[in-house]
Amino acid sequence: MWDIGGQESLRSSWNTYYTNTEFVIVVVDSTDRERISVTREELYKMLAHEDLRKAGLLIFANKQDVKECMTVAEISQFLKLTSIKDHQWHIQACCALTGEGLCQGLEWMMSRLKLR
Repeated sequence: MWDIGGQESLRSSWNTYYTNTEFVIVVVDSTDRERISVTREELYKMLAHEDLRKAGLLIFANKQDVKECMTVAEISQFLKLTSIKDHQWHIQACCALTGEGLCQGLEWMMSRLKLR
């Protein structure tokens, strides 16, 4: 497991961590409407990499406890998740402060591991 962070200067080196990856977990800040398009762009670049062709995708929509945050449906729409056909994916509402939703997301991931 690697935390490869979102800093722009580090993104070009992400692919060094992709070998043998079974799942990618992306944490989206549900309050950051300005950067959701950057997230989408980076997500599709990442999923296009050969080493991730079989990887599942779990998206945590974090900060769901914050008033006026984007809903899971809005994030899904902005990220165009329904167009992802080559990867199993799941988006999960969560709050990192309370832990709400984290177990459900990881349970989805574990259930996919059993199918492999």
